[in-house]
Amino acid sequence: PAVATMAAAEGPGSGGGGGGGGGSPGAAGGNRQLKYISLAVLVVQNASLILSIRYVRTLPGDRFFATTAVVMAEVLKGATCLLLIFIQKQGNLKQFALFLYDSVVVQYVDTLKLAVPSLIYTLQNNLQYVAISNLPAATFQVTYQLKILTTAVFSVLMLRKSLSRLQWLSLLLLFAGVAIVQVEQQQAGSRPTSGGLEAQQSYLVGLVAVVVSCLSSGFAGVYFEKILKGSAASVWLRNVQLGIFGTLLGLLGLWSTEGPAVAQQGFFFGYTPLVWGVILNQAFGGLLVAVVVKYADNILKGFATSFSIVVSTVASIYLFDFHLNLLFALGAGMVIGAVYLYSLPKGPSAGRPSSGAAGQLPGHTSLSKELPSVVTQGFLTKSVLVN
Repeated sequence: PAVATMAAAEGPGSGGGGGGGGGSPGAAGGNRQLKYISLAVLVVQNASLILSIRYVRTLPGDRFFATTAVVMAEVLKGATCLLLIFIQKQGNLKQFALFLYDSVVVQYVDTLKLAVPSLIYTLQNNLQYVAISNLPAATFQVTYQLKILTTAVFSVLMLRKSLSRLQWLSLLLLFAGVAIVQVEQQQAGSRPTSGGLEAQQSYLVGLVAVVVSCLSSGFAGVYFEKILKGSAASVWLRNVQLGIFGTLLGLLGLWSTEGPAVAQQGFFFGYTPLVWGVILNQAFGGLLVAVVVKYADNILKGFATSFSIVVSTVASIYLFDFHLNLLFALGAGMVIGAVYLYSLPKGPSAGRPSSGAAGQLPGHTSLSKELPSVVTQGFLTKSVLVN
């Protein structure tokens, strides 16, 4: 989940960075250049993480423990956010320590609110490793777009947001496209395989993992957005709080599922430079996206997600011998179109929260323009920032 963080990074009045307005031609040109840079960063982050996880999880030899990778990503992300807060305090160690003590310990009730999304994000991070280990990268990338549907549903139910007719149509198109891809994959799975790696993978396990991950992504993203809208705390502080719970819960999950094996073989068993690259991508990729996404409007985010599906599919053909056929192309094309249509701007009267929600969400007009998990990232969002 970089999702909620991305939405939060825009902040009140930012308008997603894509709004027009006045300004000199030079400034307009600079903004346009920043948009293209943002597009490139979003696409690379979106596609590279999924492809790299799939690659390291399918290499022969010793396989690293996914639970340790989740913990390491949380530790690195939390440490980075602590460093950013320290820089904001101009290197004053006393102010830094007092700020953390007040924000995390004194205001413990506020900190405890992050326990729920942190638990869900930790579960989501582990499930994504399971899903990508059992599904082709292209199939995962397409299926994972169901998070848009789950986020939309939870946003309507929890935040009382309204969707335009075009958005509801795009969600229907999205579901149909994902269903077609699953039918194609089931047909492909019924064909005899050559054994080896494919024989060790379970399509059903991967599918269940990605669906549960999409449900958790939608709920956690909306819940986190609701917390952000009721607080003036910075995104970096929120990620430190998430990192505390995420690390503890990740270690608990590690102990309960792979504790004996990790104790016997070591925490860093199976780690290679490529594995460290995946962990660094998870930890810092979301932070990078959170910075650049303020320069990208919703249309650009939707285009980035769509283009990353194309990149993942093409790369899978060359890296993993993925076989592209007409049925998969049709389903993926419908998902790409649905993502783009969903990101199109709504009319002036559409998308406004109902009067009941308006009282709950003061001063956050820019956040009401989009649903939190839509701006992802295929990503994996993993914690709030991949994720």
